[in-house]
Amino acid sequence: SAHTKKYLATISTATPRQIEEASTWYAEAQSVAEDVAENLKVSLEHGASVVAALSPRERWSSNVAKALAFSMGKPVVGLSNNLTMAKASVELGFGALKGPKTNAFARAIAGDSGAVVIDTWMIRAAGLDPIKGINLGQYRDLSKSVVSVARRVELTPRTTQALIWLIARNEA
Repeated sequence: SAHTKKYLATISTATPRQIEEASTWYAEAQSVAEDVAENLKVSLEHGASVVAALSPRERWSSNVAKALAFSMGKPVVGLSNNLTMAKASVELGFGALKGPKTNAFARAIAGDSGAVVIDTWMIRAAGLDPIKGINLGQYRDLSKSVVSVARRVELTPRTTQALIWLIARNEA
């Protein structure tokens, strides 16, 4: 598809440093989720779900700070829906996250190397308008494009997505 071509073109510009950063990004995120899970005395699935629940409209550093504060019972300021999802995540894990992006993000953080997160940067990298947004069908198409690119470049879908995301963000 056109999106697969765009993603391949993006990946073709990757530096060795970007590839290394992309391949360790989710492992570092998982260690945050492990700390959150330990603080809450829950499983990694539940800890990763809390991190993902607090991610919409947040920079990663802020997401981490909020997830750790939440896990220690400290007050967290943010979108009320994010906080509602985080509370539900303590009980329900992945089941608390109905949105395709937050659900895939939790799974990727928890170690699912086949999980593909499509966010604003991934939408932009596909040549679509992130302000208009995408529907569920387009979300699935972009996810399939990432999986297709991953096969070609011999990386996991999760690492491929992280690499496209890093490059797209750095270009902006």
